[in-house]
Amino acid sequence: MKLFDSTIQSLEQGLNFSTKKGEAISQNIANVDTPRYKAKTVNFKEMLEEAKVQQLEAHRTEDKHLPFRASNRSSGVSTLSALRYRHNGNGVDMDREQADLAANQIYYNALVDRLNGKFNTLQQVVKGGR
Repeated sequence: MKLFDSTIQSLEQGLNFSTKKGEAISQNIANVDTPRYKAKTVNFKEMLEEAKVQQLEAHRTEDKHLPFRASNRSSGVSTLSALRYRHNGNGVDMDREQADLAANQIYYNALVDRLNGKFNTLQQVVKGGR
């Protein structure tokens, strides 16, 4: 019997994605004046695919065999190398980054509110509805 349903696990994965996306956006904003800096973005589909790959594990017949894992991947973070917004080769569009930051913050807050609602429901069940 599972104590928690899959909703909490899905919310946790959403929070992980939002945190990773916030880190990429923050890094882009911090490097807005760095010459030849290429903006980074986080792709949910890539993160989902990587999570599926990391769950797979090949059978090793000997201890000397390397484990089957994609350890050199960047957790869905990719570089937008084709974009240049400034003459110095910088690929950060500050307006886009601020809009992405605001959207990501709204998404993160919605996930936290939903997670709080789930925990409040569990707390009421434990207390017997009081």
